[in-house]
Amino acid sequence: MLTCEICGKDVLLKEDMKTHLLLSHLENDMYCPLCSLSTVSYDELCLHISCVHPDEQYSTQTHSTSIASVTETEHPQTSQLLVGNICNTFREATPGTASGVNTDSLQPKPNSTHERESLSSGESTCNLKLGQECVRAYNNEVQMHEQTKAKWMSSPKKGERRFECPVCFAVCSGSFTLQEHVELHLDQGTAAVRPVSDLELAIQLQQEEDQKRRQKEAQQEREEFKKLQRQYGLDNRGGYSKQMERSMERAVARGRMDPLEFHCKRAEMMESLASGTDDGRTRTRGVIRALCEYYQAECRDCIHVWLSCDTDHYGSSAGDQGWGCGYRNFQMLLSSLHRIDMYSPFLQAKTAPSIPHVQCMIEEAWRKGLDPQGASHFNSQLQGTRAWIGATEIFSLLTSLEIHARIIDFHQPTGPGDTHPRLFDWVKEYFSQSSNSGKLPPRLIQTSLPPLYLQHQGHSCSIIGLEQRKNGHLCLLVLDPGSSVSDTRKLLSKDISRAMSNIRRFPSSLKHKQYQVVAVQGLLSAEGKKISILKSRTLQAERIP
Repeated sequence: MLTCEICGKDVLLKEDMKTHLLLSHLENDMYCPLCSLSTVSYDELCLHISCVHPDEQYSTQTHSTSIASVTETEHPQTSQLLVGNICNTFREATPGTASGVNTDSLQPKPNSTHERESLSSGESTCNLKLGQECVRAYNNEVQMHEQTKAKWMSSPKKGERRFECPVCFAVCSGSFTLQEHVELHLDQGTAAVRPVSDLELAIQLQQEEDQKRRQKEAQQEREEFKKLQRQYGLDNRGGYSKQMERSMERAVARGRMDPLEFHCKRAEMMESLASGTDDGRTRTRGVIRALCEYYQAECRDCIHVWLSCDTDHYGSSAGDQGWGCGYRNFQMLLSSLHRIDMYSPFLQAKTAPSIPHVQCMIEEAWRKGLDPQGASHFNSQLQGTRAWIGATEIFSLLTSLEIHARIIDFHQPTGPGDTHPRLFDWVKEYFSQSSNSGKLPPRLIQTSLPPLYLQHQGHSCSIIGLEQRKNGHLCLLVLDPGSSVSDTRKLLSKDISRAMSNIRRFPSSLKHKQYQVVAVQGLLSAEGKKISILKSRTLQAERIP
């Protein structure tokens, strides 16, 4: 009983063992060295190479040589047959002898079992050496053939066009040969890249461009949002008290203020904030009275002048510089309401509140249900911030104080050069409502009406009167919180005519796209206040035109 050392199969005779080795472990173990073909017999491999690789027939000898060397080590009896096959292949490919050895004497007779069994060990070793010499000679021939072929492909003949492979940069003689060569790369997976059509490439480029554009727009939106937050005081830089302290610290550092004065002013500021009233440092009284004296004595080019009731001017301080105009205009409006008998009993405090206290009042109005959209814009928090307020916040404040107010929106220009003549006409109607007796109004009319709150993009002021010139033109008289205390107090001096240019606003100077006016129109009953709170959920202004 014989056992196969490779697979462990048991056979009875030596002939059966040889047949088993040839069929199961030698012929079926062949593979093509030029492509991925494997697990074929020797005859099938020869047929494959002769048909598919006609220019590479010599390379089949390499696989046979490796099999012969392995078989010589493990199965000496079978190696003689392999050597004979190798020498036979070499003889057919290269007629004659290799290295001076005649291969005809090495060709075995596969059908003669008696002759194969009679081979002695000495003859087997001799035949193996001859076979190895044949293989060595064959390898030399193959190497020379490859070198000659590469040289021939790299050096085109005169007048002959060559095609270079885009993968391995080999040179081919024709387009058909180049196509087959490239397809071989694709079959082997060396360049398995699916070609992209023009439509797919265009879609891909468009998607990349859209993505870049969206990223750029998102970055610009973030930068603009941060800029708006910084501009409108929503960037957590602190509120009135922190800005005031920093301003005084800079004044001390520059030598403009003594440390003792710094601590005194800081203590006064903290006391004012605790009481909730304004310290009055930027307040100027008697402006309306000074204007009445001026129009009675001078300014003969005006045929009619209307003035509001007495109003104090509140200018910006170091604590609200750049963002407190809305709060200062509300202080001006309250200063006039305190002097009107209709409104004075309904106002608890007789002094103007400080800016932090005004912020607290607006938050309280939001908690009552007024203007929920505006509250969400500020996250329902104003205290400790530098947030700007506008017409809707002034409306909420007045409504919470049971004062009826209107918002009139001049949402577009109504005159040439982006001017707003309809705004001037509406202001004239507002101030002339108390003198509709049918008689010709006098030249100077001081009404008992409170001033108007005028808002435009980025700033606000208070309208305290109106001039009508002889040529029919109208001119607004305004108190601007941006004006310094020294400039405003020039209205109280004898040289008032030079200071009038600071409060006059002609149509040519009001060219913003949109203006909003808040006008006080009486008091609210308890039922009217509830209705106003309900309407403020979708707050809408009166649009003109």
